[in-house]
Amino acid sequence: MDLASERDLERNADRDGRPAPELRADFNGRPPFEVLTPADQRLPFVFNSPHSGCQYPRSFLQASRLDERTIRRSEDAFVDQLFTHVVPLGAPMLRAHFPRAYLDVNREPYELDPKMFEDRLPPYANVRSIRVAGGLGTIARIVSDNQEIYRHRLPVSEALWRIEEIYKPYHTTLRRLLAQTHVTFGFAVLIDCHSMPSTVRHASTDAKPDFILGDRYGTSCAPELVDYASALLRSLGYKVSRNTPYAGGFITEHYGRPNRSLHALQIEINRGLYMDETTHMPNQHFVRLQNDLAIFARELTAMPDHPFQEEAQAAE
Repeated sequence: MDLASERDLERNADRDGRPAPELRADFNGRPPFEVLTPADQRLPFVFNSPHSGCQYPRSFLQASRLDERTIRRSEDAFVDQLFTHVVPLGAPMLRAHFPRAYLDVNREPYELDPKMFEDRLPPYANVRSIRVAGGLGTIARIVSDNQEIYRHRLPVSEALWRIEEIYKPYHTTLRRLLAQTHVTFGFAVLIDCHSMPSTVRHASTDAKPDFILGDRYGTSCAPELVDYASALLRSLGYKVSRNTPYAGGFITEHYGRPNRSLHALQIEINRGLYMDETTHMPNQHFVRLQNDLAIFARELTAMPDHPFQEEAQAAE
């Protein structure tokens, strides 16, 4: 994958990779997403929080059969706030303001469920993926606990609008951040930041992990990166699992190309560590976790880069 030469996602973004101004009104006057940019990018890392958005368009809430609290169950609430300290360190951070229930950029662009729509989907839509079958496609059908989001079927034009006007500009922006980082440092590391329900258990041990690191079973980043991240979290007192049950979604799989010096690692955080999942409010441990993640990010981004350099040289 040549990040610098891929132009297919750029048509709906302006020169800075930001959405067109007319899109901002639907998200309480905010753009659908933003990049937190350091004054000087000193690190070959890009952080991404695609599911922490909590700005719900009024039209979306009116079309939903769920109340405002229930519909928030799919949010990776506050994850962007847990990681904003990476910006002063010298790494950019891309974060969504649109909610995951509205549009999921951690999916292929057209993973769509035909049962959700009034009219026929275009032939290029992926209607048979496992994620579509589970109700969690690019336009989700459900939130957690299998609760249906919409009162009625949607027009296909609505799904295509969200994809063309928000999904594609979002990925254009992420692609540019990685391409610029790769050009500057010779390699790039994407840290894709997520959270998971506190009820998640490891299938074989039945233990509840505090963190799950996903590298697509060893294919999306150098193994040294996962080893180092795991050791850092364990040294801070946390229980860490790998790839089970979350190995990384579309973003980790799509952007992780270690043989081309592009590394992607997904981090899932147990929500019980930092928030009340019923009220959707930070709990008394939020600041502690935020401080621990500041230590984690500082040490992770200071990791000796020899494995990345070796792979970059091998690729040449």
